[in-house]
Amino acid sequence: MLDAVTMANIAAGIVVGKLGTSTVSHPELCQAMYADHGAEFGVTNDEQLIAHVIDARARGERIVFTNGCFDILHAGHVSYLERAKSKVDHLILGLNSDASVRGLKGPSRPVVNQEDRARVLCSLESVDAVIIFEENTPIKLIQKIRPDLLIKGSDYKVHEVVGNKEVKKWGGKVELVELLAGRSSSNIIKKMS
Repeated sequence: MLDAVTMANIAAGIVVGKLGTSTVSHPELCQAMYADHGAEFGVTNDEQLIAHVIDARARGERIVFTNGCFDILHAGHVSYLERAKSKVDHLILGLNSDASVRGLKGPSRPVVNQEDRARVLCSLESVDAVIIFEENTPIKLIQKIRPDLLIKGSDYKVHEVVGNKEVKKWGGKVELVELLAGRSSSNIIKKMS
């Protein structure tokens, strides 16, 4: 079963071309689907998000949710997302909007705009969907998605993770993933200054 975005793009005639007989990877499909759509990269609204979740659940996939700013993508981010994805079938990433990042990190952030951050993140093999959220926390997304697993980095404690109580109420779990030491967008920005 294909999600609404995939169906719309197939109907629009998007084709992923490869030589010979081979499968199409997730990043290849994402790239083909959104190559001409700029800001529409990833899951762009609640309707698409719900369709995406229904589709994943219909395939019997367990869903993990995580969120963050992912301002300057680095090895720590990639490792974190790979570890999160290794725990379930389907990873949905809530991405802080530009306004949300400014509220959290200050007026000089983000360095990379939300559309570009979403584009890069959705191209990763470990990420199945990206949705940008405007609020300070992703609690509304968590309540809509109802993930089987909620993941954050080990720089948090479980009780500090937004949505931990809600996820546990519907039988989900909250886990912390070990982070690569010394990797952060803030450190990269300091080094560049």
